[in-house]
Amino acid sequence: MTDHSRPTDTARPTARPAAPPMLRLALILGLLAAFGPLSIDMYLPAFPAIASDLAADPSAVQATLALFFAGLAGGQLIYGPLADRLGRRLPLLAGVVLYTVGSIGCALAADVDALVMWRLVQALGGCAGMVMSRAVIRDLFDERGSAIMLARLMLVMGAAPILAPLIGGQLLVLAGWRSIFWVLTGAGVLALVVVALALPESLPADRRRRQGVAEIGLTYLRFALDRRFIAPALAGGAAMGAMFAYIAGSPFVFIDLYGVGPGAYGWLFGANAAGLILASQLNARFVRGRSPAAIMRMACTTQAVAGVSLAAIVATGIAPVATATGLTMLMVPLFLCIAVNGLIMPNATAVAMSPFGARAGSAAALLGLLQFGTGAISAALVGALDDGSAWPMAAAIALMGLASAGFGWWTPRPARPATGP
Repeated sequence: MTDHSRPTDTARPTARPAAPPMLRLALILGLLAAFGPLSIDMYLPAFPAIASDLAADPSAVQATLALFFAGLAGGQLIYGPLADRLGRRLPLLAGVVLYTVGSIGCALAADVDALVMWRLVQALGGCAGMVMSRAVIRDLFDERGSAIMLARLMLVMGAAPILAPLIGGQLLVLAGWRSIFWVLTGAGVLALVVVALALPESLPADRRRRQGVAEIGLTYLRFALDRRFIAPALAGGAAMGAMFAYIAGSPFVFIDLYGVGPGAYGWLFGANAAGLILASQLNARFVRGRSPAAIMRMACTTQAVAGVSLAAIVATGIAPVATATGLTMLMVPLFLCIAVNGLIMPNATAVAMSPFGARAGSAAALLGLLQFGTGAISAALVGALDDGSAWPMAAAIALMGLASAGFGWWTPRPARPATGP
């Protein structure tokens, strides 16, 4: 029986540290990777309260989210080369400290400009965990093993979109919007302690790479021109864009158009996130019999079909506004669009990073930039096309679903041996 638990980087055949117990590793990396979802979803219910308390225009409060997206996307390009040069732990610890400081700054912000600035600091720190979690998994597992581990990771990460809006809403009622950022500060402190005590270094010193600025740029260019990387990376990025379009548009669509209360909105949001968790756990079973690339392609196709169906429902007006029937008609394709991300994201990540074990940090960084950059563009598109209807959200989801399917089928079929670039 083939052992899929370890990578086969033929470019650097060196002994690797033993992986920590799977459950412990999934919990630690899940906490780190959840910084982004927690920091986004937990404070969404507080937008009106923040605008009122800081005497700010709602668009200025919205800018705190847009800049956070930008920081999450761009900051990963910094951590990737650092991770390949210094190992995973040191940049990770620095990032967690920065995230914690940024969270404290948000909690103490006296005006919206300060909140925007500290949200950027928070994002630049939080994205370290997202880069390092993918890099550590690539250090310890091969393509199939990575897909299984990433699916388990999404079980932890997937709880964030379910719980974050509910927790944020309760904190808002009980202690005000600033308490949300104090809780995020606590999450940063917890992550710092856990990483320091329980996450060993996964990149041996003899596998680290010292790169100048020009070489770093050339490395990213090589990734961007390599179909083995760029096709699945863009497939995952477009799938992320569909989810971000949903995140950006669903509060208005559900609450304003269909009369869903804020509490019920949290449950609807959580139901879609539960679908994502279920799909990710099924993925761990699917990859034992099929290649991650094949599963990714079929999931991307499903997302495209569901997205186009959603757009057709909205365009034809057959889902009447402010009715339970209309809401149900929207929820079915929306549920499919979000749930299949549990199949797309772990497999797209595993396929994209598998050939590049020698520079897993840089690969993880560019992958994160593409995913969150596409997500930020998609969310901005929903806002720019706002016409008081559900069409901007539906159109963006359909567009991203079609793009995901296109890039998914563009991904090379034969899996190549894992080698450094």
